[in-house]
Amino acid sequence: MAEAADFPGTSPSPARRWLRRTAALLAAAPVLAGMLQLSAEPTAHAVAPSAAPSAAVDATGSNTVDVSLNALTPTAPSDGDTLTVRGTVTNEGKQTVTGAEVGLRLGPVLNGRSAIDSAAKRTGYQAGADGNEVGGKYVKKFSKLAPGIRQDFSISVPVKALGLGADGVYQLGVSLTGRTTAQPWSQVLGFERTFLPWQSSAAGTKTKTTYLWPLISTPHLTAETGSDEQQTPVFTDDDLAEELAPGGRLEQMLSLGRQLDVTWVIDPDLLASVDAMTRNYRVQTANGKGTTAGKHQAVAKQWLNKLEQTVKDEKVVALPFADPDLASLAHNGKTVTGSLGQLKDATDVGAEAVEVILHVKPQSDFAWPVNGALDPSIVDVSSSAGAHTLIARSDSLRESSGLPYTPNAARPIGGGKTAVVSDARLSTAFQGDMTGAEGSTLAVQEFLAQSLMVTLQEPDKQRSIVVAPQRMPSASQAQSMAKALSALSDERWSQPQDLSAAAKTKPDPAASTQVPSAASYPLALRKQELPKSAFKSIQNTQNKLNRFQTILSEPDRVITPFGRAIDREMSTSWRGRTGKAATFREGVKDYLTTLVEQVALISKSDAKLSGRSATIPVTVQNNLVQGIDHMVLRLTSENPTRLKIDDKAYSEQRIKVSGGHAQSVKFTTTANANGPVPVYAQLYTEDGQPYGEPVRFDVNVTEITLTVMLVIAGGVLLLVLAGFRMYTQRKRAARQQAEEGPEDGHEDGPDGGSGTEPGEDDPEQPSDPTPDTAPESADPSDTGERVDR
Repeated sequence: MAEAADFPGTSPSPARRWLRRTAALLAAAPVLAGMLQLSAEPTAHAVAPSAAPSAAVDATGSNTVDVSLNALTPTAPSDGDTLTVRGTVTNEGKQTVTGAEVGLRLGPVLNGRSAIDSAAKRTGYQAGADGNEVGGKYVKKFSKLAPGIRQDFSISVPVKALGLGADGVYQLGVSLTGRTTAQPWSQVLGFERTFLPWQSSAAGTKTKTTYLWPLISTPHLTAETGSDEQQTPVFTDDDLAEELAPGGRLEQMLSLGRQLDVTWVIDPDLLASVDAMTRNYRVQTANGKGTTAGKHQAVAKQWLNKLEQTVKDEKVVALPFADPDLASLAHNGKTVTGSLGQLKDATDVGAEAVEVILHVKPQSDFAWPVNGALDPSIVDVSSSAGAHTLIARSDSLRESSGLPYTPNAARPIGGGKTAVVSDARLSTAFQGDMTGAEGSTLAVQEFLAQSLMVTLQEPDKQRSIVVAPQRMPSASQAQSMAKALSALSDERWSQPQDLSAAAKTKPDPAASTQVPSAASYPLALRKQELPKSAFKSIQNTQNKLNRFQTILSEPDRVITPFGRAIDREMSTSWRGRTGKAATFREGVKDYLTTLVEQVALISKSDAKLSGRSATIPVTVQNNLVQGIDHMVLRLTSENPTRLKIDDKAYSEQRIKVSGGHAQSVKFTTTANANGPVPVYAQLYTEDGQPYGEPVRFDVNVTEITLTVMLVIAGGVLLLVLAGFRMYTQRKRAARQQAEEGPEDGHEDGPDGGSGTEPGEDDPEQPSDPTPDTAPESADPSDTGERVDR
């Protein structure tokens, strides 16, 4: 238009020349942008993956609109299917987008697992790399998209319209093209990519896939139990009930898993806790100073019955009780005496618990270190508890020979041990936030893409792979996992296999079998481990429990709850929860200390020994519900030359006290000199270990000497003589009055004379003072009698 306004033969005015140049630049802008994209493409592929997305976003402006891909069905289409893609677009820019159009872009077939990784990391739109738009009627149009406004879209396209070629993994993009006032030409303003696995028919050789389905939770049961016959258990909280309730994490894991062909990996502590909830149970209050009655028996019964029915004919792997942290034990606990024995006990108890509760015999010879990370010490510790097969991960036991395909999971690692190496890409596919529809959809599609690519790497070579997901998937993560496994159920390129079969698969001779060194263990994982001080605390508690149980008439009432609580102190679930782990350990130790202190000597005041020998009582109080036995009470004189106990420096007597009673034990003492003598009473176990604190008191000897006795005897004689003299005088006076007769005007009768009978005024004879100690008797008093303390 500018040129038409100019007259022939004349030069355009400066203003008109400026307008022409501006218009030409605006018209050429889209072409220039495309040229810049094409010229920049080789450079984008050459730079690091972290730099490429930024360059692409800056060049295209494809971050203006957020494209969310919320659903793709079917996840792995076949011939005759219709592919439906649903999602939302949100204008995150400051200007209204006009002429908006959402379309699908099918990229080229990807040539390997690394290519899938690269595509998944790339952000923003890249012309050429992200394919051409399917176009036609398979688009969703919006006349305008205002800032901050979100719009839903749904596009359905027959698979045959996509023009898919050979079997493989294709990149599938969803783009939004449109214009803004600042950029008034059609361009890609928003983009999201995913993967479309394409296997038109069943593969001739399918990959055997083992998927572990873990049922694990955090510790909930304490060491505390009620004093009733059933020993009502006490829980730290009622959070487990939420996990078991409909929609809860564990309920979802069970409901989804029972529809899949998986290998169940179960922590026996979870079963024991749920089983305890099926009967009366108590829950600690928030301040920890009391308990309330638990009310979720019905939920626990329903979940446990459902699990028992589900695994009736399935393969079940039992972890050691409470899923102990093998890496922490190997790195920080194995030098602490007794720790390895605790692991072996947890392994045996765990297998027994699964069999008793679920009525199925599990496999207990598998060890699963956290994240499948191995080093030689972890291997040694695991095998010490009887585990000869370790579940590792490919980002720990890495391939070093440059294999062009994924090898079988089973690897011999020496010493008759096998590592089942799970696939790191597949095992970590669902660790992110799956609560949003987009996160779940993208994770499922990438999982299926990687799974198909394993088969396509060597189409004629069957492989056996293992997937070991995170130990405690959330409900949304479990749903995403189940969705991906359901897509594999048609067995077009994958077929299920249990863990035992995978462990027995013939190893690939070219696969790596070298266990990583200790130095290569991930630092991030090492920082989360239980410290050595934790294992020392655990062993101190175990030692105290060992001493305590020897005095009990019913030791199993203490051994079982405390033994399992000590197992829980080593749980892998404490990673990242250092404070709660320490609180749990302290709670177990403090409660055990409280019970131990229920058996004690009653404090005794100083005793006075009036004489050369007497008996001294010492009282043992048992405030436990059950009786105590196999104990010895020792009474020791600090100065046996002055005071002997049963003619020795010390004397011992066996103790047996019923629950809730006290018993007084009497010791015979012999004094050789006057004055106070310190005496100590101490309880001992049968093996000679002191039990509780000693009780100290003084025995004050106050012996009566010969001189004192003579003085007392002389005084008594004088009293007797004085009394006799008074008696004779009165008799003489009475005789004289009788001889004189009544002439003195006096009569016999009540008022005549004193009226006192002979001996009536005899003085009362004094007795010896009562001694502070009892007569010589060493017989023990009856249980519960009252004694001087």
